[in-house]
Amino acid sequence: MWRSRGYGWLLTVTPEGMRLHHETTAGCYPDPSSSVELQEMFGVQEPGPSADVRDFLAAPGETRYRFDRLAALPAGCDTHRAWSALELFDVFRATFAEHYASFPQRDPAWLARLDAQRSRVTQDMDGRALFTLFADALRSLNDAHVELLADDASSETLTYEARPTGTFAMLEQAAVALARPARDVQREWMRSYRDGILQTVLRGEGRHVANQRVLWGFAAPRVAYLNLLTMGGFVAGAEGQTPTLAQELAALEPVLDEALTAFAGADALILDVSNNRGGYDAVARAIAERFTAQPRRAYSKWATGAKDVPPQVFTLQPTPRPSFHGPVYVVTSDVTVSAGEVLVLALRALPNVVQVGTATRGAFSDMLVKPLPNGWTVHLSNEHYTDMTGQDFEARGLPPQRPLDVFGDGKDPWHAHARALRALADSLVPPEAKPTP
Repeated sequence: MWRSRGYGWLLTVTPEGMRLHHETTAGCYPDPSSSVELQEMFGVQEPGPSADVRDFLAAPGETRYRFDRLAALPAGCDTHRAWSALELFDVFRATFAEHYASFPQRDPAWLARLDAQRSRVTQDMDGRALFTLFADALRSLNDAHVELLADDASSETLTYEARPTGTFAMLEQAAVALARPARDVQREWMRSYRDGILQTVLRGEGRHVANQRVLWGFAAPRVAYLNLLTMGGFVAGAEGQTPTLAQELAALEPVLDEALTAFAGADALILDVSNNRGGYDAVARAIAERFTAQPRRAYSKWATGAKDVPPQVFTLQPTPRPSFHGPVYVVTSDVTVSAGEVLVLALRALPNVVQVGTATRGAFSDMLVKPLPNGWTVHLSNEHYTDMTGQDFEARGLPPQRPLDVFGDGKDPWHAHARALRALADSLVPPEAKPTP
């Protein structure tokens, strides 16, 4: 039995499999994950600095979770009982107090304001009212990595996600003006984004592959263009099954091989992640390694509350697979989030990379998934990511080194991206490749 440093986990490892419990100052309770699911997260064990300390990780090179040996589970962890609304409030509060990483950047007074709401909670408080109280409290954080999900029976009516800002707020305003559902307007905007790349940026000669997550081709003479819409989803999983990281990489790597082989004669490469919605950090690092000619320390991370655990440093290693070591212009926007931002953070460590566009969203941490004892689930960001100078860009995003208005600042959002990228590509054409006047 093992207790994590940070993360609030109690992990039981037996020959029959793994079990997980969540521990807070307000109580301890079991996680519903199966042993198979836990094996995917903690399947690799490495020795720590002493016999009673061990690191667990999903795979070599992935995030390390440090654990200390326990003699036994704390009392009550396996007691099955009904939790009152007040007890659920205290677990919710303790989960954020012990693990949330970004109060200083997002809302320093958040815990105090939540404490002021405790008097509203009664022992028999209706579940909908309690969910609403939690959701209202979370709004001021406006963190893309904070979510609250109800149990399956209530999931259609009880949900919380961060409010739209920036480009997404612009699309919501467009939906109101057009008197159309916001979801439909977002889908139409996404289609326009893809069509603009294929027709305007790549002039009808591009490739759209990897489960339609990757677009590539030449945007101008000797100017290569590669667009990644996600850091996963490159393979369509069977219904009810999520592809593994190994399957995702197996689908992506041949696509990158083909594209970067075709780009061998390019003088510059535009790497467009302006609409990247995130995914796996490991995918982000695998992509970044296609652009480095030598080992580079890229970024470090550590968890809130992980006492005496040094930051984990991630280093990019050159790959023997097809690569590009010329000038790279990585394009970002406020839509670029999560593992998409981790890719940019890693790329900024390379001397041949320039960030172009607008600042990223500012939500780097892995999402810490915390089921609550009543079947609800809360996601929160509990980790700190910094570049190798120690800068943390949470909440403010990675600022561009070369500004470019990618989505038009509200003016014609349907075509602004294609026009901006067309202009960027044309500006990078080497003089000898330009047609003679």
